[in-house]
Amino acid sequence: MNPRVMLYDEPTSALDPELVGEVLQVMKDLDAEGMTQIIVTHEMKFARDASDYIIFMDNGEIVEYDDGDILFTTPKSERTKAFLRHFVNTGVA
Repeated sequence: MNPRVMLYDEPTSALDPELVGEVLQVMKDLDAEGMTQIIVTHEMKFARDASDYIIFMDNGEIVEYDDGDILFTTPKSERTKAFLRHFVNTGVA
């Protein structure tokens, strides 16, 4: 099997911090090989570290989609801003 796309649903939800780093490294290796990866997560630090682009959803609706660095530092949506304010070191005022 040689998939072109991989979907992860909360891949780090039950892992200790050391294993989270290992999972992130595997994902980065797959990215370097050109694999498209879709990650569903509530862990903002992991999302920021693992993603090129972020889709923020609320109640099943896409609220905002942007480059990860842009979304975390200058979100356009008030809903995204409010959500990100709950997390330390996102850069959102």
